[in-house]
Amino acid sequence: MRNSIFVGAIAAGLLGLAAPATAQLNVICSVQADWCNALAAQFQRESGVKVSIIQKGSGETLAQLQAESANPRTDVWFGGTHDPHIVAAERDLTQAHASPRTTELHPWAQELSRVSKGKAHGIYAGILGIGFNIEIMAKRRIPQPSCWKDLLGPEYKGEIQIANPNSSGTAYVAIATLVQIMGEEQAFEYLKGLHRNVNQYPRSGTGPIKAAARGETMASISFMHDAVTERVAGLPVKAVAPCEGTGYEIGGLSIVKGAKNLDNAKKFVDWALSAPGQRVGIAARQFQVPSNKAVAPPPEAPSLFATKLIKYDLAKYGSNDERKRLIAKWGQEVNSLPR
Repeated sequence: MRNSIFVGAIAAGLLGLAAPATAQLNVICSVQADWCNALAAQFQRESGVKVSIIQKGSGETLAQLQAESANPRTDVWFGGTHDPHIVAAERDLTQAHASPRTTELHPWAQELSRVSKGKAHGIYAGILGIGFNIEIMAKRRIPQPSCWKDLLGPEYKGEIQIANPNSSGTAYVAIATLVQIMGEEQAFEYLKGLHRNVNQYPRSGTGPIKAAARGETMASISFMHDAVTERVAGLPVKAVAPCEGTGYEIGGLSIVKGAKNLDNAKKFVDWALSAPGQRVGIAARQFQVPSNKAVAPPPEAPSLFATKLIKYDLAKYGSNDERKRLIAKWGQEVNSLPR
């Protein structure tokens, strides 16, 4: 009997050596699905780490990380606007990582690391703009918009979509952008006027530009690179940077505090910030501006240098209190109004 137990223990040990547990990584991805899937496949090929990846908007991801903070099920959060990544850092939902790739990044990406105290890393930049369906506008003989103020015109009644800031980082960047351009009082008067022309506030930041591209709405407030994605797919959509100036996002990358696969999470972050890691997005036909200085943007990507950009205050408008206050104010003063 004792011999049987001894032999069984040895056999179990040998089986354990022969079949080690598979290295894993759990990622929430807040960019388009093609990029998410390409990232998972490429990192898995190069590292041997099995990647489980799900796509979710940045506002929803922040809520999930908060709900799971005592027992995280996620290791890494890839993509989405900088603001909720900064909030996650403030709430101690993510942890610092001194990536050796940081020095390879553009200054605007390094600024996100500085503001978040090393907890969030910049992986791309995207410009906020106005998207519109060129066929619908031509058919109705409506001039193409070029400024924020154009969207208040009566010809846009029921024809605009912008995401809901409670779930979308894109929409919050739009609110923060308008506040920084116009001042808070005037910006909220603008948002009230815009509300009369909005037909829907989708949960996802990419929803409005997809709707415009497919003729389900005439115009949207979206990131310009998402309009490029739809246009290169053959859809009749265009985006412009408003004449008054516009804001931008710095796509974030964060390691979740308490990540169960911490070593793999650090490897993924370092790889995603590297030039080869950032070329995955370009290969997946995504048109943000990469943060690694060694990676040239796709030729179709909107240019940071050819756009009138505001000096976006990451620290102020990315803070938990300011973000929460502005979103609540939008709900009370804007979204409660009839249309």
